[in-house]
Amino acid sequence: MSSNQGKPESQNLPITAKVHPVAITPGIAWQPLADGWLSVAELPLLILVGVTGVGKSTTLALLEAAAPPVRQLPDRRALADLLITKVQLDAGEALRAVTDRAERFDYTRRYREQNPGGLAQALSQLWIDPARWPQPLCFDGLRGADEVGYAAQQLPHARFAVLDAPDVVRVERLLGRGDRFDRLSTTQSPTEGGTLPGLDVPGAGALFTPDEQARLSALVTGGAVSAADLRAKVAIVVTERQNYDPAAAIAALQRLAPGRTVVVDTTQCTPQEAARVISTYGGVYYREETL
Repeated sequence: MSSNQGKPESQNLPITAKVHPVAITPGIAWQPLADGWLSVAELPLLILVGVTGVGKSTTLALLEAAAPPVRQLPDRRALADLLITKVQLDAGEALRAVTDRAERFDYTRRYREQNPGGLAQALSQLWIDPARWPQPLCFDGLRGADEVGYAAQQLPHARFAVLDAPDVVRVERLLGRGDRFDRLSTTQSPTEGGTLPGLDVPGAGALFTPDEQARLSALVTGGAVSAADLRAKVAIVVTERQNYDPAAAIAALQRLAPGRTVVVDTTQCTPQEAARVISTYGGVYYREETL
């Protein structure tokens, strides 16, 4: 495909030039900046799929240390920051950084109202300078049925590696990782009744089984974590699950891209094993001669 074919019109770019330069980072832009640039849609990109706490960052670090190393494109957070800026501009809001997870979910939801493909729609509009960004390339990551469904159809050469873990495990992992994004500044209203310590979050009772609730609350009663810390992590998982359904994302990929999707349960393997499975499966994401 010529670098000028399918070139997006300026009004269709996710972020306009008045917000930031067309180039996102050296060698990556919303439109081709020179001959020889390639649309992401032309590339056999490896896309990691999964919600918070499933092990994407750990697995990706191993893939980046492999030979040849996987090169990570600007990730979900970086693209989301740009899309949040667009939503703020479109709404006439003052431009500001948004770090609270609940507020970021709200902004990306508002973006999806006008762009049903969400982050995948923005990803599909990227152009790459292959001289600066040789294969293999990876994007971390997509979530939810709408995003992966859009990517499966609009990125025909992409391969999808889904990392999955039960919600209770995700909470436990969040309690130990100390990521600066793992927080909600929004105050959660406690539920009524005799809720276990740290689980007085609306929606927690529906998401976790009684055994899982007891397992998590035991971390508080046993002194491993505070009730406030557990409450914050439970709120992250509950809020994210209200926006993205991992099971629906897996079902969409298995329906739309069954030959391009691998699912890894990260509770059943080590990070090294997960990286090995993805590397072996994704061996074809090197650029093919037929492209």
